[in-house]
Amino acid sequence: MTLDVVNKDNQKIGSVELSDDVFAGPIKKDLMWTSVVRQNASERRGTHKTKNRALVSGGGKKPYKQKGTGRAQAGSTRSPLWRHGGTVFGPQPRSYDFAIPKKVERGALRAALQTKLRDGAVTVVDELATADIKTKAAAELLKRLGASGRTLVVDVRPDEKFLLSARNIAGVSVVASGRLTARDVLNTTRIITTRAAVERLQEVLG
Repeated sequence: MTLDVVNKDNQKIGSVELSDDVFAGPIKKDLMWTSVVRQNASERRGTHKTKNRALVSGGGKKPYKQKGTGRAQAGSTRSPLWRHGGTVFGPQPRSYDFAIPKKVERGALRAALQTKLRDGAVTVVDELATADIKTKAAAELLKRLGASGRTLVVDVRPDEKFLLSARNIAGVSVVASGRLTARDVLNTTRIITTRAAVERLQEVLG
């Protein structure tokens, strides 16, 4: 498989060959699902908390005598059986993050990229840079390259001026190839990547 390489004016200036070992295999949806769930879980704050019987107020005194009242024996108003008592097994602050093998992460990213390649949603450009820090210049550049909807821009090391120029454009996110995840790829309509980023990804995912 080969992809055309274009310049900033979206004119073809060459091509890049994609390795069949990386991009021609079966698309493993289970790996993508696992990777996305892990990333979503790692971003959960986990600050939920309920008060157990040690945290609710009251309960320092036995509410009534042990015998002779006809009521059930009770030693504290903090009991979960009582109104305003503590909660049993309620949610407590915790981290939802969990680890998966690096091989699974790479397989998920490989499958996600295969999905976008088969949809024809990938544009390869020779370089992505702007002369000045101007949002208008970055927006015009991306428009010429076919950016639409949610656009993911990938580079090995994004140009600082381009990065500052594109960060205010709605629906556009710029990611370094070393930090690219399967969720980033799946959660986008169009991918615009540099030739260097494609070559780097092939080395890592091969």
